[in-house]
Amino acid sequence: MIDPRAVIDPAARIAEGVEIGPFSIVGADVEIGEGTVVGPHVVIKGPTKIGKNNRIFQFATIGEECQDKKYAGEPTTLVIGDNNVIREACTFHRGTVQDNGTTIVGSDNLFMVNVHVAHDAIIGDHCILANDTNVAGHVKIGDWAILGGATQVHQFCMIGAHAMCGAGTVVLKDIPAFVMSQGYPAQPHGINSEGLKRRGFEKDSITRIRAAYKTLYRQNLTLAEAKEVLAEEAAQDSGVAMLLDSLNAATRGIIR
Repeated sequence: MIDPRAVIDPAARIAEGVEIGPFSIVGADVEIGEGTVVGPHVVIKGPTKIGKNNRIFQFATIGEECQDKKYAGEPTTLVIGDNNVIREACTFHRGTVQDNGTTIVGSDNLFMVNVHVAHDAIIGDHCILANDTNVAGHVKIGDWAILGGATQVHQFCMIGAHAMCGAGTVVLKDIPAFVMSQGYPAQPHGINSEGLKRRGFEKDSITRIRAAYKTLYRQNLTLAEAKEVLAEEAAQDSGVAMLLDSLNAATRGIIR
């Protein structure tokens, strides 16, 4: 159902079963998939593609122009997957031509109140970003990551899959997969073992990941030396391989 008080551009593509609340505005070049519910007072600008069964709460702004001063009105995009919950006052911005031109949000994520996702960010699936978290431009966040309230992520940083940031963490360097962090700047505090148990990781794999963490952080090895040691274990365990892959993908240096 589309409330008659909503303003929908005729060029917008709205699938069957979409609900749009009163006083929401949907611009041209916006596509909204089946079953998505848009609350009241939401602004969605394009080019933006939103998948199926998302829920967008009041006062969210989706697909706005980015805040990068280099942006000059190019037709960049925002792509959002399926089954996301986007709570009140969240802001998701489109990409820039200085990157790949697209901000990408995966599926099954929870964005709590007042989360900001900046231009060219890439967010995976099953993530939780708690209230007042800010994700700067060009940031990459892996699947199942959890960012506690008021986490601040510097531009171009990477947060690996299954990583977890405590409330108020300031991320200035890359965080490897599985690593829990806290503080300003973020410091490592073990692996997210409880989260891995809940997601079905075998006990032996968690033990190997914990040992890999100790290799990385407790043996006074350089990053290059630690990666050499982990390469042998990665051949035997997919979790360690995921950790090693995140280290190889790091571009800003990892938290140590």
